[in-house]
Amino acid sequence: MKLGVVGLPNVGKSTLFNAITKAGAQAANYPFCTIEPNVGVVAVPDERLDKLAALYDSKKITPTSLEFVDIAGLVKGASRGEGLGNKFLSHIREVDAIVHVVRCFDDENITHVDGSVNPKRDIETINLELIFADLETLERRMAKALSMQKADKKYQEDVDRITLMQRHLEAGQPLRSMQVDEDFKAFIDAQFLLTSKSVIYVANCDESGIGGNDYTKEVERIAKEEGSEAIVLCAKLEEDLTTLADDERELFMQEYGLEESGLDRLVKASYKLLGLISYLTAGEKETRAWTIKAGTKAPQAAGKIHSDFERGFIRAEIVDYKTLLECGSWNVAKERGKIRSEGKDYIMQDNDVVLFRINV
Repeated sequence: MKLGVVGLPNVGKSTLFNAITKAGAQAANYPFCTIEPNVGVVAVPDERLDKLAALYDSKKITPTSLEFVDIAGLVKGASRGEGLGNKFLSHIREVDAIVHVVRCFDDENITHVDGSVNPKRDIETINLELIFADLETLERRMAKALSMQKADKKYQEDVDRITLMQRHLEAGQPLRSMQVDEDFKAFIDAQFLLTSKSVIYVANCDESGIGGNDYTKEVERIAKEEGSEAIVLCAKLEEDLTTLADDERELFMQEYGLEESGLDRLVKASYKLLGLISYLTAGEKETRAWTIKAGTKAPQAAGKIHSDFERGFIRAEIVDYKTLLECGSWNVAKERGKIRSEGKDYIMQDNDVVLFRINV
């Protein structure tokens, strides 16, 4: 899964990126510090893996991973080439979801590109630039659809759908808020448009705002209205956490009343927004998490391990993670009748520990 970190210049995007990837992206107090997008791949924190690995005495632990892309600050007029313009809009097209960082703190020493802190205005600025870029893309799509419709009337449906999409965008609404059926949604997804992507708003506050302030509440309100996710964090504090040893980090988090790191909360928000779950496999060689879409059936889940597994799927032997820990081993769980045998129509669940039986 690839997440694109966007926002206005100087809102804390690169500081957040540094914190969650420990990749050391440059962060400075001037616009367009990030020119080429920084990319960092991070392991998804998952305490289940450590416990399973201890149970199986696994030689290797392989968590699932997220890829973060730190994209340069967008400004008003980016869709027309202002600032660093369309080059960076193209980077957003390649991600699965957008992490939109919004400045929620006052600091006269850190320049705001528009002169003042205003989350509502800042969010609208970014959203409008993405809308303008999508409208430009749809103009080209419409010209092609109209040309094809002249030769074959079956393309009339494409013309009608693009017209509805254009009207929605012209009303200032992102395509992700458009209420459509599954078929229409698949058509929208196939266009790789910017405003069709899911969004997680990160309200970046200072240390005094961790519990929330007027700015963060405004971000949460906007996210709720459009059905997006929002989390409040202090990117600078999260960056400081990465420099501490585990025991120091725990004390530091307790001091600020933090039960989870920003990365943990961002991962959970990402999984929820994109409808993802993880199933687990465990053994002496390796304990591993596999990310799949919620609703995935067992053969397709097996195919995540290897395409041959899907083709040769016979059945899945499954036990719930917590049940397996309580039993202490797979064999004990089997003796107690806790291992279920599931066929091709079984829909995988989060916390499933699986042994696939295949014939290849």
